[in-house]
Formats: sequence, structure tokens, C-alpha cells
Amino acid sequence: VQLQASGGGLVQAGGSLRLSCVASGRTFRDWDMAWFRQAPGKEREFAAAIRWSGGTTVYADSVKGRFTISRDNGAKSMVYLQMNSLKPDDTAVYYCATTSRVAYSALTMASSYDYWGQGTLVTVSS
Repeated sequence: VQLQASGGGLVQAGGSLRLSCVASGRTFRDWDMAWFRQAPGKEREFAAAIRWSGGTTVYADSVKGRFTISRDNGAKSMVYLQMNSLKPDDTAVYYCATTSRVAYSALTMASSYDYWGQGTLVTVSS
């Protein structure tokens, strides 16, 4: 399984970015997907997750109402993170991750995910 994240960059506070993650190696539609992030000097933290079917999403309180996770289970095998109203505190390396179907309560836990992308840096200037 391989994950390739992209879309990071430098943006001013209040701006928007869309991150993308392309998956390959297995049947994408059977996987739960998530975005985690790691700010400088801090531990990796959960941002958003989406179930294999796309029908259920979950967000960290810090991004709820500003970020939207979505997926394309067709030929593209993509997961997206639309980030709006960005804040300097959103500055981090963002990682996409995947696992086979897990319990809803486990979606926010990094230990639930078997495969990780290489990360893409998002920098939000004040």
C-alpha cells in the first residue's frame, strides 16, 4: 500500500488549501482514511477521518467547521482535506493514513492506522 500526499504550501491566515492523497496497492473502497498532523515540537494529532463508504466522517474539535474530508472511491482512489479559515495554529506537516475497517471509536487513534503517506507541509502565516 502506498499513499502520496500533496497540496501543502504557504497561505495567509484566513485562507484555504486543499490537500490530496492518492492511494494504491489495494482495493481503496475497503479502507478507512484519515488525516493527521504534526506541528513543530509537538506530537502527531488527529485531524479528520472518513469511513470506507464515505458516509461517516469525524473531526477533531480544533478543525470542526473549518475542514472537510472527502474521498473518491472511483478510479482516482483519492482522499481530500479541504481546509478553510486557516489559522497559524494549523501550521504542521499533514499526513494521510489508512487502515482496514475499524471501529468508529478507533478512527481518531494513530495506532489504528497501518499505512502512512510521507506528509505535506502546511504553513499558515499571521
